[in-house]
Amino acid sequence: MTARTTPDFWAVIPAAGVGSRMRADRPKQYLPLAGKALIEHTLGCFLDHPGLLGLVVSIAPEDPYWPSLTCALDQRVQRVDGGAERADSVLAGLCHLRERGARLTDWVLVHDAARPNLARGDLDRLLCELADDPVGGLLAVPARDTLKRAGADGRVVETVDRSVIWQAYTPQMFRLGALLDALQAALEAGAAVTDEASAIEWIGESPRLVEGRADNVKVTRPEDLQWLEQRWAR
Repeated sequence: MTARTTPDFWAVIPAAGVGSRMRADRPKQYLPLAGKALIEHTLGCFLDHPGLLGLVVSIAPEDPYWPSLTCALDQRVQRVDGGAERADSVLAGLCHLRERGARLTDWVLVHDAARPNLARGDLDRLLCELADDPVGGLLAVPARDTLKRAGADGRVVETVDRSVIWQAYTPQMFRLGALLDALQAALEAGAAVTDEASAIEWIGESPRLVEGRADNVKVTRPEDLQWLEQRWAR
């Protein structure tokens, strides 16, 4: 049996946020972690992959931290100005890829700047399982805990069936043309777009869920960074 190969791909990293919940002196993507800025670890998994065609980082226009990073000098990495919301930053990255000559049928992986613990095995699994998928999809993790739906008064209304609930992670992988059209249409309509999959869902498509590791955490609070530091130290 011939082993399936992973397809070539582009990557877009939205990194224009400030991460206010971290209560830090700089955006969370630039906080130190194991001797590097957090975002350097995030980009490393992609830059080490032989299938990477190029990577776009969407950054706040007056970001003073990015130019000091070693990865900013990598010729495979392009910087564009991000927007007020994640969707705006992703759209800016996609438009840059299109202007650069990427094909509408090329695969694009969008990954959170604050997810530095993406395993290479998860990245390869996503690429392999979605290589021939007509829609695309995302890494996700099945819900493990009992889930409650709350009412306006803060009391439990019902217990939700967790067997059909998944936590959406990144990377999320879609064709450049489809994701570009979906994001533009959703934003023009004022639809709530919290991730790339929700934009694809908004145009009537059903992204595929690819189970990944639960330790592909997104750093949003100080304890998340502490957990990673302790885990990596071991």
